[in-house]
Amino acid sequence: MKFFQIMIVLLFLTACMQANANPSSMEVEMYNPDGDPTGKAKLQEEANGVKIELDLSGLDSGWHGIHIHEQGKCEGPDFKSAGGHYNTEDKEHGLLNPKGPHVGDLPNIEADSSGKVKVDLLARDVTLKEGKNSLLKKGGTALIVHDGADDGMTQPAGDGGERIMCGEIKTKEQKKSNEE
Repeated sequence: MKFFQIMIVLLFLTACMQANANPSSMEVEMYNPDGDPTGKAKLQEEANGVKIELDLSGLDSGWHGIHIHEQGKCEGPDFKSAGGHYNTEDKEHGLLNPKGPHVGDLPNIEADSSGKVKVDLLARDVTLKEGKNSLLKKGGTALIVHDGADDGMTQPAGDGGERIMCGEIKTKEQKKSNEE
C-alpha cells in the first residue's frame, strides 16, 4: 500500500513540474524603453496557435506593428536584445508576402485616441508546448510593439520603426534562471 502512495505522489509531482514547464496559458508584462509597465499580454494555447489578449496603454494613437521576436530579452532602451522576428520556418517577412510570413509576424494593432489597445490576436503555427515553434524555447521569446505600422512586406521586418514596448515570454523557471 505504501508503494502505491509513493507512486501517486511522484506522479503528481511530475505532472506539476510538466505543467510549469509547458503552461497552457501565461501572462506577459509589457514595458516601455524606460522600464515602466505599459500593460499585459495574456497568452492562451489554442488548437491552431496561441491567442494573445493585449491590454496596453501609453502608445501614440494609430497603427503599430507587433511581432514575436526570437530572444526572451527586453533590455532597453532599444530592445535590440530581443533579436529578429521569430522565424523557425526560414520564410520572408510579412503577412502579405507570398514567401512569408515569419511565425512571429502578427497583424497590426490600433491604439485609440487615449493611446490604449485592447484586442485579441492569434499567433498561428506557434505553441506554448515543447516543439519546433515553441514560444518557450530555451531562453524564451519576446513580444515587441513598434512605433509605426508594419507594411506586411518590407524585408526584413516590415518597416514598422522603433521598438517601443517589450515583454518577455518565459516560464517562471526561465525567468528565475536569468536572475541567478
